[in-house]
Amino acid sequence: MSGNDYLKFMTEQVVSYMELPSEEKRKRKEAQKRDASLYANKWLGMLPFTLKIIFHKGE
Repeated sequence: MSGNDYLKFMTEQVVSYMELPSEEKRKRKEAQKRDASLYANKWLGMLPFTLKIIFHKGE
């Protein structure tokens, strides 16, 4: 992919994101947060979950 093609692609991505309604952006962010925790558990097992439980009990 040449530099111009990449710039065109990135510009299209930014513009399409900016045109989304704010509610849709909020839904995407929430979905990413949920997926991030699943990703950590998938690759690291129960360690992230255990640490999360331990640190939240202290609060």
